[in-house]
This record gives sequence, structure tokens and C-alpha cells, in this order.
Amino acid sequence: MENPLLLFPQLNISASKDKPYYKVMKSAIKEEAHKASKPGAKQKRNRLSLLLQKSEFHEGDHLGKPGTLTKAASVSPEEAVKWGESFDKLLSEKAGLDAFTKFLKTEFSEENIEFWIACEDYKKSKSTRELLPKAKTIFETFIQKDAPKEVNLDFHTKEVTSQSIGQPLPSTFDAAQNTVYRLMEQDSYPRFLRSDPYLNLVKGRSAARPTLRRRSRSFTVNDFQGVRPDFTVW
Repeated sequence: MENPLLLFPQLNISASKDKPYYKVMKSAIKEEAHKASKPGAKQKRNRLSLLLQKSEFHEGDHLGKPGTLTKAASVSPEEAVKWGESFDKLLSEKAGLDAFTKFLKTEFSEENIEFWIACEDYKKSKSTRELLPKAKTIFETFIQKDAPKEVNLDFHTKEVTSQSIGQPLPSTFDAAQNTVYRLMEQDSYPRFLRSDPYLNLVKGRSAARPTLRRRSRSFTVNDFQGVRPDFTVW
């Protein structure tokens, strides 16, 4: 069976290494809209998610790809311990960001770190001309109602952000980014520090095989014809 990541490259966050992040996400938005217009789109998306998990978690762990769990051989226990000093320290180091992104994927909440990364890229824009297309793409991907990767924002923050999309500034997403940052820092980050993969890195052992949290949807036999589900990761 062909690798789903080759068939759907716009769903792979590592594509940002080759293209500006907003272009990758713009392509993903169009694909999501096209799928949503077809019958059974939700069922197909869930099936695709399962296939992506199977492929992503078992086809090579490369440190250079965001979201890939860092191997113990690539990160020393001393480095891993530093990630526990602060959430900012974790995100400031590429290996730490990769490991944390991988952890969020096991909880199906990777949209939070993807939004944070998109905002960091947005703030690096070198001209006003770059801001508008990037701002629209980030808004349509993460913030507007029923966005493909909608993040959890309070009404006030969402309204303030949406009002500045027409004439975006470098600071347009600051409030939203800070909200998502605090959410990850207070909720996901403590769980990451208690997770077996992180504790194994600190102890200098090979990463354990944590069990993915299943989605609430009940799958049918037809969903898995020709596919053998595997809910574990290296």
C-alpha cells in the first residue's frame, strides 16, 4: 500500500522546510473544503487519520521532521532534563519542539503547536505584502468557525483577531498565540513531562511504546478492509 504521506503531502508539517508555512496550509485548506463537500467526508477523514498515524509512527524516525519522537540516541539525558526547566526552554530547542509535537499527535491536539509555529513564522515576515496572505491562511486554518484545525480561543480573543485580518500587523496573532501557549504550558506540557517517552529520554533509555488515545468514534469492519490497525508508536 502506498505511503499516505506521499499521497497527501499537504498534511505533513515537515513540508514547511520546503515551502513557506502559509502556502502549505493554504493548500491544506482547499483540500479540506473539497473533501467536506463529498458524502461521507467525515468518515473518510477519520480513516485517513488512522492511516497517517500508522505510517507516520512506523516509517522512520528522523530528528529533522517536526512531530517525530526524538530517539534517546539523539538527545542526551542532560539535554532532556533541561526541557523540564520551562516550557519556553522546551520550545526553543529543535529536538524538544519535535518531541513535544510528536507527543501532542498522540493526544490528537497537534493543532495547538502547529498554530504556534505558524504564528512564529508569521512574525518573521519581512514586508507588509507578506502579512496579508499569511494572516488570511492562519485565520482560515486555525481561528475561524469550523476551521480545519480550529484552536480553542475565547470569544473576545477571536473577535479582536478577526477584526484585524483585513489590515494585519506583525502583532495581529499575539493575543491568540499567547492564549494557546498558556494552554499548552498549563495542560499539555506537564503531561509531556510525565510521559514515558520523556522519562525514558531523561534516564537515557530507548523510548517506550506509548499507547495512543483512541478517538471516540466507533469504527466498522469496512473501515479497515486491507488494513491492520496498530495503535502503538516507537
